[in-house]
Amino acid sequence: MPRAFAEIAFTPAVRTHQERMGSARSYGRFLETPDRSGDRIGINEAAFIADRDGFYQATVSETGWPYVQFRGGPRGFLKVLDEKTIAYADFSGNRQYVSLGNLTENARISLILMDYPNRRRLKIWGTVEVVEGAEAADSLFPSGADAIPERAILIRIEAFDWNCPRHIPERLTLEELEPHLAPLRKQLAELQAENARLKAAQPA
Repeated sequence: MPRAFAEIAFTPAVRTHQERMGSARSYGRFLETPDRSGDRIGINEAAFIADRDGFYQATVSETGWPYVQFRGGPRGFLKVLDEKTIAYADFSGNRQYVSLGNLTENARISLILMDYPNRRRLKIWGTVEVVEGAEAADSLFPSGADAIPERAILIRIEAFDWNCPRHIPERLTLEELEPHLAPLRKQLAELQAENARLKAAQPA
């Protein structure tokens, strides 16, 4: 667990509960680590981010209410610009602009990126810079998208943490399921062809 994550997540209230439940000592060592880590995207994180076709995004309103939204797009639409910055082109949706409004008042954001087939999860905390206009999102425009971006969402990484796989269900999209189905389809076709040959060879 990186120190950057611990510094953000382990607030005094969290530490109080850790003390009460007996986990404060084990988690406290992450706050005492001399080297601050977990606030710069490495090779593993960059590859994981590039392979995602969606993520969960959390913001908080000016009245203190959290809002969680799923953002989806072509695989790789969330881009790593450098070790401290990720970004995506923001397209027009239902035009409620809840996340955008929240980020205008509170630039803090949290993302959860899921890899259900391999039961992996990456949590990211950051601060957002909103750059309005389609031109700003030109370089972020993902191939395969058929919409016009309204703005660019730039996220400066403050911390990230890889979660353990416990309790993550294994789920596959149709695309992910296809390699498993293809051999079965081939086997079924071969059996159907063999069955047809056997029927044709039978005397009338």
